Amino acid sequence: MILERFFPDECCESTYQIDFEAFYRQGYRGVIFDIDNTLVPHGAPADERSIALFARLREIGFASFILSNNKEPRVRSFNDRVGSLYLYKAGKPAARGYLEAMRRMGTDRETTLFVGDQLFTDIWGARKAGIHTVLVQPIHPKEEIQIVLKRCLERIVLFFYRRSLRRSEAES
Repeated sequence: MILERFFPDECCESTYQIDFEAFYRQGYRGVIFDIDNTLVPHGAPADERSIALFARLREIGFASFILSNNKEPRVRSFNDRVGSLYLYKAGKPAARGYLEAMRRMGTDRETTLFVGDQLFTDIWGARKAGIHTVLVQPIHPKEEIQIVLKRCLERIVLFFYRRSLRRSEAES
């Protein structure tokens, strides 16, 4: 099915509920994140929760990377508080930003995890780069109009994604 290219490998309610320790035990060593509505509400600065998450990732042993289509001032100001590697104007869903993130973290497709909230930029790009993907629910409903329109299409893709999961479970 053509829609499968947009399917995440897994879903989680929130970035802050992901069991990163379990991923580390499975051999993952790098995590790439989107910022807006993945780590904080759209346009918001890094908050205590996001700062603590990046500190926790460092303690676990992960390299981290912020991959954003935003301009440098937005990404840099967020990153100044969390202390990660980053790339702005990344051109998602093109794979090149994800590949650059892995190069800079010293990881590869098998050891890198991607976390984001949008299917058509975040997840699709990570899948094109061959990275394990985790789709999270957007943190806040207030979004730019172009994202609101994409969310309508995402609902269709997620309907078929959930249906494929149910079929897989029924066959097991």
